[in-house]
Amino acid sequence: MELTGIIILLAIAAYAAYAYNALVRARQMTREAWSGIDVQLKRRADLIPNLVETVKGYASHESQTFSEVTEMRSRAANVDQNDVKGRAAAEGMLSQALGRLFAVAEAYPDLKANQNFIELQSSLDKVEHEIQMARRYYNGAARDLNVKVESFPSNIVANTFKFHQADYFEITDAADRAAPKVSF
Repeated sequence: MELTGIIILLAIAAYAAYAYNALVRARQMTREAWSGIDVQLKRRADLIPNLVETVKGYASHESQTFSEVTEMRSRAANVDQNDVKGRAAAEGMLSQALGRLFAVAEAYPDLKANQNFIELQSSLDKVEHEIQMARRYYNGAARDLNVKVESFPSNIVANTFKFHQADYFEITDAADRAAPKVSF
């Protein structure tokens, strides 16, 4: 009976080690995926000042729109990097502000034909696509971690070692779900 007990304890210990390592791997994948989103959001934030300056040259009287885009960019940049829900909300507001900036640009045919504006528009469109792909990847990694944290018996190991579920990168306002309109 002692040998059976030792074998059972070894099997439990082996499973606990396996479950712990799987949780660590899932947590690291989630962190790496979040880093991918952060990189793409930074790329978008870096494009915005150039975009605003280009549009300003044609529509200088639209200062409220420019201020709003700048303010939303600043808010998004100042959200704690680990606050997924807060970052999603701030980025959603930034997307809305960018949509209004592009709506202003619609009224200026010369601006729409400006090569610099066309290049910025194209770059922003590519970045928005990359953000969408990074969101999918992050949410998949978060899902995998969350399943491991909630599933029995790995949830016992997760609770013992204080693994937590990851927040999904979701946009809560339906109007924010649309990428800024960049087609001219």
